[in-house]
Amino acid sequence: MAQPRVRFTVVALLLALALLPAACGDSANRSAGTPAAEADYERGPHRGRMLRDGDFAVEITIFEEGTDPEFRVYPYWQNKPLDPSKVDLRMVLTRLGGRADAFSFTPNSDFLMGSGIVKEPHSFDVAVTATYSSKESHWTYDSYEGRTIIADAVAEASGVKTAPAGDAVMVETIDLPGRVTLQPQGRAEVRAWYPGRIIEMTKSVGQQVQKGELLVRVEASDSLRTYQINSPITGVVTERNANVGDVASQAIYVVTDATKVQATLFAFPRDAERLEVGQPVEIEGLGGQRIQTRIVNLLPSADPSTQTVSALAELPNLKGIWRPGIAIEATVTLNSTSVPLAVKTRALQRFRDFTVVFAKVGDTYEVRMLKLGRRTPEWTEVLGGIDPGEVYVTDNAFLIRADIEKSGASHDH
Repeated sequence: MAQPRVRFTVVALLLALALLPAACGDSANRSAGTPAAEADYERGPHRGRMLRDGDFAVEITIFEEGTDPEFRVYPYWQNKPLDPSKVDLRMVLTRLGGRADAFSFTPNSDFLMGSGIVKEPHSFDVAVTATYSSKESHWTYDSYEGRTIIADAVAEASGVKTAPAGDAVMVETIDLPGRVTLQPQGRAEVRAWYPGRIIEMTKSVGQQVQKGELLVRVEASDSLRTYQINSPITGVVTERNANVGDVASQAIYVVTDATKVQATLFAFPRDAERLEVGQPVEIEGLGGQRIQTRIVNLLPSADPSTQTVSALAELPNLKGIWRPGIAIEATVTLNSTSVPLAVKTRALQRFRDFTVVFAKVGDTYEVRMLKLGRRTPEWTEVLGGIDPGEVYVTDNAFLIRADIEKSGASHDH
């Protein structure tokens, strides 16, 4: 057990050395989140980023109180507020992977308001062009959030795996406990037809018996005639409840056919409402044996002591491996749905107030805030936040999150 621990320590050390801190993205009307971010650039009266060109300046903020994130830019001349209608401003955001978002601006009160929503993550290279009094000013800067860099060799050694986001078949399942039980036709009680004394018994407990084979001879009390009783089914004698000389008054033998078994699954009412005849079931025994089958019946009543409803599933048992009475586990497939965009459920992480995955471009990783739909243990449907074909981290995504959080590469929402 010593080797895996050493390997993990080495990998963790390599990862720590190779991870490069990502810059913190700036935000409107909010703090930068770290002392270092405060010193990265000049902040204006609205806590935004100040961009200066001589006496002319603009303050870039992202406003998101009670609304979708939007740019609000405040112009200044000689550090005094400037009429925004006298300024023409344009902005281009270049995101990881090369996609560009262009914004135009219109005057609104004492600021210029951007033409669209600033989509998450707020992580991009920014190019700003502003024209005032026939003079054009240009600025560029980077504003990164939820971003880090890991060399491919280190990521591979750390078990970080990726895959493209795309369509998937989502299989919704529930797990139910159960037990192997005999079908009604798998058990037969051998009784005397008429009252009388047993004069012959041919089998003992555990012996095989064929259908039609002689089991008992009884001398009828009223006629003193002897009649014989043959086995109604093929199976094994599991009970012998009398001996020669006894008066036949109860089941003399019980014969069990272990090939006629079924899986009885126990579902609480909430789950039972989702079960239907014909749904696929995978049965697993305590010994690891598995079989694919289906639900054939749902019993109408619930068990008074456990409040569970029983669902019956076929259980072929020609080899006799499913013994009546053993406990089983069942996975029932409720439905199967194709979705156009999904990610692995294990890839999901928490970042600020969002559920996210981490996209990978080259050796750079960046957060993607997701809008999610249905979820299964394997797949989660994505309604927005990542593009089809975009590569994301499927395994060990917590390593990416940990490095981003360590480096403070997130802003205060």
